[in-house]
Order: sequence, then structure tokens, then C-alpha cells
Amino acid sequence: MRRNRRVKILATLGPASDTREMISKLVIAGADIFRINMSHASHEVLKKTVDHIRAVEEELKHPLGILVDLQGPKIRVGKFANDKIELKNGDVFTMDTNEEPGDQKRVHLPHPELFQAVKSGHRLLLDDGRIELRAIEITSDKIKCETIHGGTLSNRKGVSVPDSLLAMSAMTDKDHADLNEALKHEIDWIALSFVQRPQDITQVTKITRGRVGVMAKIEKPQAIERLGEIIKLADALMIARGDLGVEMPLEQVPGLQKRIIRLARRYGKPVVVATQMLESMVSSPTPTRAEVSDVSTAVFEGADAIMLSAESASGDFPIEAVSTMDRVATAVESDINYPAIIRAQGAEPEATAADAISAATRQTAETLDLAAIVTYTSSGSTGLRAARERPSKPIIALSPNVTTVRRLALVWGIHCVQTKDANDLEDMVDKACSIAHSEGFAQPGERIAITAGVPLRTSGSTNMLRIAFVDRDGSGAT
Repeated sequence: MRRNRRVKILATLGPASDTREMISKLVIAGADIFRINMSHASHEVLKKTVDHIRAVEEELKHPLGILVDLQGPKIRVGKFANDKIELKNGDVFTMDTNEEPGDQKRVHLPHPELFQAVKSGHRLLLDDGRIELRAIEITSDKIKCETIHGGTLSNRKGVSVPDSLLAMSAMTDKDHADLNEALKHEIDWIALSFVQRPQDITQVTKITRGRVGVMAKIEKPQAIERLGEIIKLADALMIARGDLGVEMPLEQVPGLQKRIIRLARRYGKPVVVATQMLESMVSSPTPTRAEVSDVSTAVFEGADAIMLSAESASGDFPIEAVSTMDRVATAVESDINYPAIIRAQGAEPEATAADAISAATRQTAETLDLAAIVTYTSSGSTGLRAARERPSKPIIALSPNVTTVRRLALVWGIHCVQTKDANDLEDMVDKACSIAHSEGFAQPGERIAITAGVPLRTSGSTNMLRIAFVDRDGSGAT
């Protein structure tokens, strides 16, 4: 199943799409990797959904990645005696440790860590930013606030504190339980919500121990401030624009999106653009022009993957949403300006033999007009380096490890194939040519570039580039 685009589509599964039949239709429509949101999925639903995805993978003979998205800490106010209140600009309102139902003057805040973190002048954003309070007096059991932007506040609404660094882990007890359950199944990526500091990533990697890739969701100002440190520790990034747009000025989000994508590419880490990409398709079979433009921007910027949330999880048109995203991405990558834009955003290779080989492979493939680039990769690092260069030629990643093949389903431009290890260099060339031919990337008489590490089966040692002709029988000759 060969895609006609390089950017990958990450589709969230939910009540509208988590059956085996629907998952199969979504893959055919263009989905490459699936997200299971643990904010809504039970452990039973997690197992059932993973089983459905793996059954579809076997049926279609196409590797599929699975991302399990941890809920993260949710900060919420308590309940009101009358279920809701109306706050007006200038009102003084207090959040405290008193568990009694709230009223027009106060409400319970069952999160003691906030009383130490919030300082005078800090903002508190309630109900996804619809209400803005500013702290004016803080004690060990009360946060007295002035209402800057009022509105209706009802039971259990969320609280964001963009100016405060919380002394709390990005992992709750629920997240620990969900992570341990997810690791029992054949998943490929874990997404960590509300990352604030590099230590949040190391806390998860100590548990996962390389069994899955760890994706840091960038959705808090504190993560932006330490982005360079976080990206070095994480295996991938997600630009979670929903919460990022609540906690930071909306007008800054597009620039941050560009910055994060370019930094991720510089470090060779996959990056996903998420939230409200085709939001109107939750209830409409067609997107708005603005949404099409938003998707196009992410593709032009070179994101590895673009994500659907409610559109595919609970919307009325999940298949249409995926196929629309597929068409838009394909059209962008066919645009006459696309190659120049992608090339202009490129980063210089690192001063390593592996990065030098990858850069040389991209240039050689384009100069000689080769049919494809074939990379042998055990851990996936060679494939990541090839994708980092954003070549105009297709990338075929060959690996004996099914976990590597599935994990690379998230990565820009990579067509993944599981195959046995080559016995020697001649066998390596033959396999590369044969698979490039059978997968529809190269015809007899065309040439391909082959990169690998020598000695073979040495992880992370990319040090060889070969040019091979595809013979009439599909085998190769250098």
C-alpha cells in the first residue's frame, strides 16, 4: 500500500471509528498511525482497539503505528451549590481548600500544589480560557483573585495557570496505570501531556526503557522556555495547539508552530501538528477554506504528521476527514513551490559520519535522478536521518524489527517494509533492489541509492552509500 504523499496522517480513534471495519476504511482512506486517547479510553477499550488495529495491519499487509496519549494532570475547580455562577469583570473571587460547595464569592480548588505555585499577578484561566482571573492575594489555603474577563463558571471546569511552574509531575497515578497497561500491548508511541521540564520526559523513559517511543506534547509556556532540553530527551514532539493557545496568546501560536517544527527537524525528531485541523468536519462532510489552509501550512513547513482528533474519533464523517486530509497533503506536495520551501528550511548535518552519509545520499539521489533511497535500519536511526534531509526521492526503510517498522510509520516520507537481515553486502543490494521493484518504486534499468551500516546489524552505524541498478529480474547490481 504505497502512499502518494510524504507527510503522515495520525487519526484518533473513538466511538465513531474504533471498530475493525472502520479502522480498515480509515487506513485505505489514508491513515498511517492511530491515536488512543486515555482521557476517554478504559483499559478494556485500549486492548480491544489495539487488537483491531493489529488485525487490520495483518489483513492489509501494511505496518500501522499506535500512539497511546496519556491524560496528564487535570486541574479543576470543585462544585457550586447552584451548579454555576456568573462572574463579572472586576468581581473578587476566591479559590480555597474548603470542600463546601461554592457560591458567588468562592469555590473549592482541590489541588494544593497551586497554593505554593501561584504568585500575586499570575493569571488563572478557567473553562479553556473563557474566564480570566488574576491573583491578588495568596495564602496557604486561599487564592484571592480579581476577575479580568468574566463569564459563566460551572461545576468541575478546568483551570490553567500559564504563569506558574507547578511542582507536580506530568504523570498522575492514572497515567502510571495507563502506561503500564499500554506497555503490555503492541503499541509504538506514548504521548506525555502537559510537559513542563526535561525531568518529565526522563520520568517516563525510565519506565518505558526504549520499548516505545516517547512523544512530548508541547502545550505549556514552561515547555517552550526549555524546548531545546526537552527535544533532546524526547523521541518525538506534538504541537498541541489547543492548550497551547489557551495558555499563550493565540497570535503567538503560528510562529511557535514554525519554530518547533524547524527545531525538531534540526534534531531529527518527528513532529506532529495537532488540534482543530479540520474541526468543522466533526459535523460537516466538507472543511472550511481556513482549515484547508491550516493543514497546507503544516505540510509546507515539513511536519512529519498531521493529526485528526474529534474529527475521526467522534465526528459524523471520520472517513471523509481522513480522505480530505490526504487530498490536501497530496496537493501541497505536488505544488511547484513545495520543494524549494522544504529545502530552504533544511538544517546542516551534524558532524558525524552517519549524518554526512545521509546528506550525501539525498544530494546524490537528486543529482542522479535515482528512483528511490533504500535504508537498512535496525533501530530506526538511519531512517530518521534520511527523513531529516527531506529528499525529493522516496525513502524505503527496511528493517528486520517489526517494532522499528511500526514506529517509523510516523516519520515523514518513509515507506516501511519488514524484511530479514541481509547475509552480506551482495545480498543487501539484491534485497534493496528487489523490494524497491516489488513495492512499485523502481523499474528495471533504474537506479537506487542504498545506505546501511557496515558491519551489518550494527545499530546506529550508517557509514555506507551505494548506487545499484535494478536488473530485469528485480535483483541488483552495483
